[in-house]
Amino acid sequence: MSNPPERLPAAPTRQPDLDDDFRAGLSAERWIASYLPQWTTAERARAHYEVVADGVALRIDADQPDWRLEDAPLRVSNLQTGVYAGPLGSALGTHRHRPDLRVRTETPPRLLFAPSRGRVEITVSATRDADCMVAAWLVGTEHRSPTESGEICIFEIDSDAIGETTVARTGVKAHHDPHLTTDVAEVAIPVNASTPHTWTVIWGEGETVIGCEGLVLRRIAQAPDYPLFLMIDLFEIGPRGGSYPKSATIHRVRAWDGDDRGRPSSPGGRSAAHVTV
Repeated sequence: MSNPPERLPAAPTRQPDLDDDFRAGLSAERWIASYLPQWTTAERARAHYEVVADGVALRIDADQPDWRLEDAPLRVSNLQTGVYAGPLGSALGTHRHRPDLRVRTETPPRLLFAPSRGRVEITVSATRDADCMVAAWLVGTEHRSPTESGEICIFEIDSDAIGETTVARTGVKAHHDPHLTTDVAEVAIPVNASTPHTWTVIWGEGETVIGCEGLVLRRIAQAPDYPLFLMIDLFEIGPRGGSYPKSATIHRVRAWDGDDRGRPSSPGGRSAAHVTV
């Protein structure tokens, strides 16, 4: 007989440090509605979104500009829990995805929520619109050091990978952190990801655990140990096409900063005492 799947631990009993279902709108005290604005201009970085009955819908509109001409064709609407950039013209800033990046827009640092360890839960409905991807990442802020740049890829879901079973990418990316090794894998989840479903990541003490709908998908023996911003994104990649707006809905985000992240349970429900997450 095969072993039953490993279940994620219950959430901490204390109130989350971040808990948002967006019923009160999009709070500027919790979210920056702009995708890495330091590397581009304000209008190109600005998120297009709509607060709806069951959350906030990130949108790609027909007239939305490419995020950067150098990265075109690429349009993105994003919510993130902080921003960091060095002086205008410098190469310092969060999430340096290519070596020629320079700060194009002066952007004061803001650390709204940037835990070094903890637990994050995201309930989302991904899009099936053509050429789109929905993603959620925890990325190193880099405000203390450019090497504090690793990423936990909670999920990346391409629109054409959604069905009664959905294939997603998940794992850890090293970027410029010499202490991490990129380890990203595709996982199949028995969920139609265009309907509401919840992803969970628990990280700290050298381990990252990623799960969906209460089940553990990946257990990775490494974890960034420095401040991370949460980023939730809708991308349109490639030439414009199809009908607009294209959209994905974030229903709720809960997050705990710190050590009380819970311990994964063994399939039989006993505490896995050797796991320190």
